[in-house]
Amino acid sequence: MTDLKSVSFRVPGEPIGKGRPKIGRVGGHARMFTPTKTANYESLIAVVAHEAMQGRELIAGPVLLEMKIFVAVAASWSKKKTTEALQGLVMPTKKPDADNVLKAICDGINGIVFKDDVQVVNVSLSKRFSETPGVSVRVVPLEGKSS
Repeated sequence: MTDLKSVSFRVPGEPIGKGRPKIGRVGGHARMFTPTKTANYESLIAVVAHEAMQGRELIAGPVLLEMKIFVAVAASWSKKKTTEALQGLVMPTKKPDADNVLKAICDGINGIVFKDDVQVVNVSLSKRFSETPGVSVRVVPLEGKSS
């Protein structure tokens, strides 16, 4: 029997989108590697997700991934614009791209919350300004198992 309770956690700090792989040379051969900033962020995600799992088994079936991305307001903005941003009247059309944050979160929780990110069949995603940057994540197991 699969545990159908959702798993929720918050990744603290300014959200970071998954960076493009870099190419380096090792012994005359090209080698692809994940940028350090991305690797560090995915490690933070993994630690927070592992704590949230509290030793439970990996989710085996299809899941809904809910993500709320909270980004900081630019320090250079006026008080009026900052207030409007925090009220949701100004939307954050700035980096990081929401889809790249989604990729980082999925890769960071792979093998920790679920077996593989192919299990993500539904996504609910928003990006807003906040005084406290971070990413709230909720993974909801869906009825039924896939084979």
